[in-house]
Amino acid sequence: MTALASAAMASPAAAAEAPVIVPLQGLEPVIPMDAPSVATGVPLPVPGGPTGFHEGQSGVLPDVSLPRVPIASTLPETVIAAPLPEVIEGSEPGKALFTTPRSPLKAATPGATVGNPVVAPRGDRLGLPDLAVPQVGVLAPAVSGALDSQLGLAQPTA
Repeated sequence: MTALASAAMASPAAAAEAPVIVPLQGLEPVIPMDAPSVATGVPLPVPGGPTGFHEGQSGVLPDVSLPRVPIASTLPETVIAAPLPEVIEGSEPGKALFTTPRSPLKAATPGATVGNPVVAPRGDRLGLPDLAVPQVGVLAPAVSGALDSQLGLAQPTA
């Protein structure tokens, strides 16, 4: 039991990202400058527990629902660097940089709910519950996060 608890505590820290470096060096013979570089990563989502079942409004039985599952991840840092062409002979203009820092991302899968087909008893049925047409609903997926990208110039390195 202790081993399972420690594995569950360690899994969010271990699930960060898978690094990706896009190889664009094959473009150098085709374009008249050095190839741009792209370094990013693929986020590894960590699913959480279901958000819980929704209670019925009639008070007799809770609604039957397919709960939403929360998913948390971190969007990895992305750096795209493209060398600027030499406009003035003998000058080194630097690189154009597009960067996005790490940012948290939270999402929830879609869910569904089916209203209770049994309603509170009425007086003319000897206290027995009455049947009703169930109401069906879809819980929309949700995504929340912030992406703070930056575009700028980097000075040439010696």
